[in-house]
Amino acid sequence: MDKEKKGLVLLSGGLDSTVTLSICRKSNIEIHAMTFDYGQRHKIELDFAKWQAKKFNCKSHKIFKIDLYGGSALTDQIDVPKNENVDLIPNNIPVTYVPGRNIIFLSFAAGYAEYLDLEDIYIGVNSVDYSGYPDCREEFIKIFEKTINMSTKKGIEGKKFRIVAPLQKLDKKEIILIGKNNGVDFSKTSSCYNPTNMKKCGLCDACLLRKKGFDEANLDDN
Repeated sequence: MDKEKKGLVLLSGGLDSTVTLSICRKSNIEIHAMTFDYGQRHKIELDFAKWQAKKFNCKSHKIFKIDLYGGSALTDQIDVPKNENVDLIPNNIPVTYVPGRNIIFLSFAAGYAEYLDLEDIYIGVNSVDYSGYPDCREEFIKIFEKTINMSTKKGIEGKKFRIVAPLQKLDKKEIILIGKNNGVDFSKTSSCYNPTNMKKCGLCDACLLRKKGFDEANLDDN
């Protein structure tokens, strides 16, 4: 009898990671979720991650608390950039970039996946509608997958890790439509980089990209 397929999902509580979680649930795999409390100003996403992990019947959900230093508008006293629309978002790496974040998250994930004895690690990175983060690109994901397979007992012994990024080449509209089809409750996700009293700012890069996606999908974001 085949061993039940298992997967580890990096679940932030945001839209993309929740849609990734819904894809795993639709595939009927045993889901283990992990979330990071790294001092982010948009800490509301942690509550949504807990809610989504329960909704999608995760086998386990662990929150790792780590200190990701300063140097980013998400973790330091630096203003989050605001724009009137997506066309005004600069084509550069923004101050909301957290140095090395996905390198650190995926390193934790590889160790935790090895502990859980599973090979598939799911992450909701996207390189189409995104804010220019270098650690969201397909090239990074492929190289990091090779790295963990060269540096872990599981990888060396032939049980190769796979970093699965199902949203990698999709735009926000496509992601939202998949989530809608999979029963995602978008009201229990947070994208805003600078929410106040659970209300989105509506002007940060993440809010603007989210609004653009919902508008193009002809759906209400509620």
